[in-house]
Amino acid sequence: MRSPCVGTVMALLLAACSAAGRMTTVTEGSTTSTSDVTATTVATATTTTTSTSLGGGTVEFERALLRVEINSTDGDAGLQIDLDHEPWTTLGLTAPGGSKLLDVVDQGVLDSYGLTELFSESSEPPFTDFPLDEFMKLFPAGEYVFEGKTVDGVRMRSTFTLTHDFPAGPEILSPEEDATVPPDDLVVEWAPVREPAGIEIVRYQVLVINEENPLYEFSATVPAGVTGLTVPTEFLAINGKYKVEVLAIEVSGNQTLSELAFIVG
Repeated sequence: MRSPCVGTVMALLLAACSAAGRMTTVTEGSTTSTSDVTATTVATATTTTTSTSLGGGTVEFERALLRVEINSTDGDAGLQIDLDHEPWTTLGLTAPGGSKLLDVVDQGVLDSYGLTELFSESSEPPFTDFPLDEFMKLFPAGEYVFEGKTVDGVRMRSTFTLTHDFPAGPEILSPEEDATVPPDDLVVEWAPVREPAGIEIVRYQVLVINEENPLYEFSATVPAGVTGLTVPTEFLAINGKYKVEVLAIEVSGNQTLSELAFIVG
């Protein structure tokens, strides 16, 4: 087993994880939906907060979040870092116990110009190589501290409590694995997630991706009481291989997905 090493983005340094990871992009927005209503919105994963002064010239980040995403189909997990603020020049993330996980320093023209948003995900070695228990030891539950400085010299500081409350992966009821469906009759349905005990699901996210051209991606988020969603015919105008993912999102922000392949034709 290779020793795990978290992926590097620009000059950032994450805690060591296996190099076999992937970067993902999150599109944000907001929506509500019902089981038979066509969804044409984009996904929302987090709630943002207004920057708040902490006194002494220090403000909170506008958004500073951590979450664990588990793929129940592939059997792997990754830590996601999601933050936003007015242009900043330095950024750091510290784990419970004081170990530094992330250190970003803008250089060259960016030193005075600054960066704003940042999203990154750790590597996702399979549980057969790096079990979930080991992942939980690598990223323990507890209070993580985000710190940084804006291009104007204002210090930023926020804390986030990471939990190990992981929902089970949704059981996808429709479409069936490798089924061929007409473009005007795709309804994604799943069973509600109620396990493990004590888990509180706040919403589901549905992704439908054209496997032959991943630029074509349908994404929608629905409330926890919804367990079905009609995919617009316009999105499925191109026949071929597709993948559907359904994510169960817990109140902590942690999320678990299930996925399967199907064909439109």
